[in-house]
Amino acid sequence: MSIDLSQFFEVFFEESFEGLDAMETELLNLTPGDTDSETLNTIFRAAHSIKGGSGTFGFTSVSDFTHVLETLLDQIRQGQRELAADHVNLLLQSVDCLREMLRALQSEQEPDLTVAYELKQKFEVILGLESSTPEPQNTTDSTDQGKETQTFQINFKPHHHLFKTGNEPLYMISDLADLGHLEVHVDLNSVPSIDDIQSDECFMSWQMFLQTDAKKEQIHEVFEWVEDDADIEITLCGGVFSKADQQQAQENIASANEAVSAAAAAAAPVAAKAVNKPAKKASSSESTSIRVGIDKIDSLINMVGELVITQSMLSQLGEQEVTDNTLAALQEGLAQLAHNTRDLQENVMRIRMLPISFVFSRFPRLVRDISQKLNKEVELKILGEHTELDKTVMEKISDPMVHLVRNSLDHGLETPAEREAAGKEPIGVVTLNAFHQGGNIVIEIMDDGKGLNTEKIKSKAIAAGLVNPEDELSEEKIHELIFEPGFSTADEVSDISGRGVGMDVVRQNIADLNGSIEVASSAGVGSTFTIRLPLTLAILDGQLVRVDKHTYIVPLISIVESLQIDTSKVSTVGSGLEVLRLRDEYIPILRLYKIFSHPDAITELSKALLVVVENDNQKVGLLVDDLLAQQQVVIKSLEANYQRVDGISGATILGDGRVSLIIDIAGLIKLVGLKKPGSAESVIDAALLQEEQA
Repeated sequence: MSIDLSQFFEVFFEESFEGLDAMETELLNLTPGDTDSETLNTIFRAAHSIKGGSGTFGFTSVSDFTHVLETLLDQIRQGQRELAADHVNLLLQSVDCLREMLRALQSEQEPDLTVAYELKQKFEVILGLESSTPEPQNTTDSTDQGKETQTFQINFKPHHHLFKTGNEPLYMISDLADLGHLEVHVDLNSVPSIDDIQSDECFMSWQMFLQTDAKKEQIHEVFEWVEDDADIEITLCGGVFSKADQQQAQENIASANEAVSAAAAAAAPVAAKAVNKPAKKASSSESTSIRVGIDKIDSLINMVGELVITQSMLSQLGEQEVTDNTLAALQEGLAQLAHNTRDLQENVMRIRMLPISFVFSRFPRLVRDISQKLNKEVELKILGEHTELDKTVMEKISDPMVHLVRNSLDHGLETPAEREAAGKEPIGVVTLNAFHQGGNIVIEIMDDGKGLNTEKIKSKAIAAGLVNPEDELSEEKIHELIFEPGFSTADEVSDISGRGVGMDVVRQNIADLNGSIEVASSAGVGSTFTIRLPLTLAILDGQLVRVDKHTYIVPLISIVESLQIDTSKVSTVGSGLEVLRLRDEYIPILRLYKIFSHPDAITELSKALLVVVENDNQKVGLLVDDLLAQQQVVIKSLEANYQRVDGISGATILGDGRVSLIIDIAGLIKLVGLKKPGSAESVIDAALLQEEQA
């Protein structure tokens, strides 16, 4: 019975993406002429694993491209070629190309091979240049001077499971042929009948004779990946090949290639059938699985064990006659159950927590590429990379961070000449920092550039109609204007920034994660963008409030304060909107019972309570009947279980079994029509005008 290879596809893709990340990281650490064998070996091993795996699963476009890349890497690590800056750039481009090809295959689409073909040609030009140099590495011409050739007999008998390890004998035979003249004899005696053949098992073996000036160690390296998966004998023997031998060797190589290709063809229908399955389709941007440390699993198992013991104890108590003693024991058991449940919840949530280094690791490459385009010298500093964050939050914060880093490189940092003229070091510094603060994670993107140009920001905002020329704005308010939709200070549109889209998207994406972003900047010193996010999207710290007979949950992170209303400070403006003057601020009052249609709620302002909340630096007051407890709640999606409801972000089940809705502050503000550019200022102006007229 043949194995359905499609069950391994997702593991292959995830391991391949991890390998590409490792390649990229190590390539960024290389410099021209670098001979660090460990770094080069790490890069080579990652490429070799991707080549072998893609060959096993029938992704020939990936394996063919990776083979030529691997050849160059092998020559560099063997010292046959010196590492050049162009090699690093080409290899980095190849990493990007492989990523796109694998993403296409992961989505069950045919990859676009245009870039792969262009890069492959560049590799072949580099490799071809070496073959024409005065001192070739591999030759068998009898006229060569100073080269001692030897003949080796190589017996190569793979174990049946070789294909399952991601290795391909054809590539090894090809690598041996690169070392000199090769005579190949394939043994097909162990191949079963067509009815009994297993397409994913290897039944062939080879006897080869290699005439080469290479050392025995170099031949061993060809087989270093399959030493535990094959029987390999390499012995030195005398003699040289005649011209007839050489011709026969070429014919034997062709026969061996045909035999291996036939085996691959037999496996192809299985692979093709797996590829064409209309089953799961993984997203290219979000991983469908997660790797968990064994310590977290052990802790989880221990917690489940404690829970089982407590449950057993409670079951025994339930079978006994109720007395004062059993009642006390029952109360103690319930307390222990609550304790175990909390511990279990914390441990389960820890499984989803990953170090933010998974996000930070993409920025060294980004900084390198953009700084080269801008002709700037940049040093990237990374702090707090071991700070843990929920996997879902991490995946969604990556793109906003890319926007912020690109802006720091483009708008924030000066050119080396400008920095020296300002008395700074020519190398600019961008710092990424992450740390826990309370129940949140704080991410900082800092640069030591020129800072935000407040005059330019204000003039651009006036030109865009975002503010009035006569408005007196503080420096902080001017800085906040960069988050307005369509705002940009760039004089020219480039492929890096300046299209007027980006910073508003950053703020919206962060708001969607129940987070916030702030900017602090000093002219000539630099800028700091501070992002605050909840550690997880699955659990929310909430304030329970009552409206009529219904209980709603307000995210605790959004609440500024709660208070009783002084009706003498309430004014009505615009189309009936009520605003409360609170310490020189005007807070719009949103009557939740009107928005959610609860007719029996408290309607008199003096008898109700106001919960002041903030979103995107805009404050509003939610009118509620009463404040209840604060507690952590597990968020359930309404959209997945019912349908999308404006102003509601999700639901949860309370301890008494009732369903409680979680208020979406940003959605609520938008629902009542306050989420418009300048709307908050308009409300304040209208209120002030009304007071003056009174």
